[in-house]
Amino acid sequence: MDYVLDDDPSRIQRDLVWEWLSTDAYWGRWRSRADIEAQLDSAWRVVGAYDAATGAQVGFARAASDGVGFAYLADVFVLEAHQAQGLGKRLLSLMIDEGPGRDFRWTLFTKDAHTLYEGFGFAAPDETAMVRPSGAAKR
Repeated sequence: MDYVLDDDPSRIQRDLVWEWLSTDAYWGRWRSRADIEAQLDSAWRVVGAYDAATGAQVGFARAASDGVGFAYLADVFVLEAHQAQGLGKRLLSLMIDEGPGRDFRWTLFTKDAHTLYEGFGFAAPDETAMVRPSGAAKR
């Protein structure tokens, strides 16, 4: 199957993103539709993966950033039927290595896919990083 990746925010299929994040994302199902919409509206950058034949969105990644030196990677997913096609790597490559934040300090929070993220230079925090856990994560 052929795929097209694009960072055009107007191409993001918001219903699909909401559906996946509200049902399948272990990291943020507590968010409301309004929360997701606000995150999409204020995202520094979004990247979508699309079936080349149908145009249907099959993957997504979002980033928040100060636009100068720091970016936070969030909500990365590929629909199950399209996994094992290299789309996760392609999403991250377009988001991180090929985008305007390629020289930024990036961060993310995840409990899986560590090998995928390590391939893009992510590692355990060094002595310059501290994290305050979210109260929302306890919901």
